[in-house]
Amino acid sequence: MQPTPEDLKRLAAQTLAYYNQNAQGFWESTRNHDVSQNINAMLKYIEAPCPLDLLDFGCGPGRDLMCLTALGHRVTGLEGSAPLAALARAHSGCQVLEQNFLELDLPSARFDGVFANAVLFHIPSQALPRVLSELHLSLKPGGVLFCSNPHGDGHEGWNGDRYGAFHDWPSWRNYVTSAGFVELEHYYRPPGLPREQQPWLASVWRKVTCGTDCPEGGRSGCVHHLHHDQCRAGS
Repeated sequence: MQPTPEDLKRLAAQTLAYYNQNAQGFWESTRNHDVSQNINAMLKYIEAPCPLDLLDFGCGPGRDLMCLTALGHRVTGLEGSAPLAALARAHSGCQVLEQNFLELDLPSARFDGVFANAVLFHIPSQALPRVLSELHLSLKPGGVLFCSNPHGDGHEGWNGDRYGAFHDWPSWRNYVTSAGFVELEHYYRPPGLPREQQPWLASVWRKVTCGTDCPEGGRSGCVHHLHHDQCRAGS
């Protein structure tokens, strides 16, 4: 039986409560994680001129906000946990929106890229299409979405006090393409290890709008006219 709207609210509240209670410890345990591979995977596909307007979705205590800002970009954070949002503001100096992931209020066509690192797996499958559609709307035409999630065999439920959905690649690809994105690449992390030792599935996607001169008839997801100079990390 699918969860009701009230069930979804309770799932989100319990997961947020975990992060509220462990905000400082979460910062200490993740502040030195190297996700430069993921940041570069997003930036290399964004075609807009630098500095870019970026959304760090589920920014946590601000590690990646700091990194993206240091690269010269204009970065906004979004976090559901009030203590984590406060840490992110203090660490990065960036604007951090405090919003429940299931009750988003994002501006339309505002961002060149959305960086959703280790966050979307907390969205129950029932709500995932709506959340992905809202992220799609927040991107400018041609904007790029980066996602990284622990993958699995479709199991969904509680891991301690946190809710998670662990999709395999075909099911994850179906969710994101159904929201109007076209795939750019995907890979497993950490690099250089056997697949059974790579718990993270990273993927990069583009929001495309295409004109009437498109050889594919302007259909949603067309990748025509996408080969332009790219804005890369550190450029």
